[in-house]
Amino acid sequence: MQPSVGIPICQDDRGRFRPGRTYHYVHAAYAAAISRAGGIPLYLPEQPGASALVSRVDALLVPGGGDLAPARPYPPHVSFDLVPAAQLEFDRALLEAALGRGLPVLGICYGMQLLALAFAGALHHDIASDVPGAGPHRLPELEGRHEIRIEPGSRLAAIAGQAEARVGSRHHQAVSDAGPRLRVCARASDGVIEAIERPDGAFCLGVQWHPETDADALADSLFRAFVSAAS
Repeated sequence: MQPSVGIPICQDDRGRFRPGRTYHYVHAAYAAAISRAGGIPLYLPEQPGASALVSRVDALLVPGGGDLAPARPYPPHVSFDLVPAAQLEFDRALLEAALGRGLPVLGICYGMQLLALAFAGALHHDIASDVPGAGPHRLPELEGRHEIRIEPGSRLAAIAGQAEARVGSRHHQAVSDAGPRLRVCARASDGVIEAIERPDGAFCLGVQWHPETDADALADSLFRAFVSAAS
């Protein structure tokens, strides 16, 4: 049986697609990547009963999304495209339910940041402001990539089969602290955290880059490992 993978979708509550309407949306590349890896993608729009929804899937993929709000003011030139409150509440409930059931979890970009917060981690809310000397991380979608180093002995290293990789990068927020139960398993050359994982239990991994559009060997291996865990 092909495992089913739940994918929560983003919410436009500001009329950007059409004034006066709320739209749900997500990059189709996430579903395509799950399908290629042998899974069945199921979109999960915001609604009551997150725990009941999670009971119907075999794994949870939390995709990229908007920004998470900082607790302190940032300089005026730093802008934030905040995740709608209802979407954030729903995503957190899905993630809590999936972790509680021991389901495989993959967090991508915003999904990785949400995973870190679920395990009492912390964020850089703007890399350029919080990490002096950091390199560029908000790069063009297709050709913009930077190097990462993968931690030997990690789950990610076993999946990747390599110690270094070039990954797509389209973010200005990042994990600053993985929390006490997760470990850092990849960093960029400037030290910014690029992947986190739970070293024990079910598959639980977060990556800051975008394997759904990288379309390379590392991306394929990552989605195959995730779907295999869901099986």
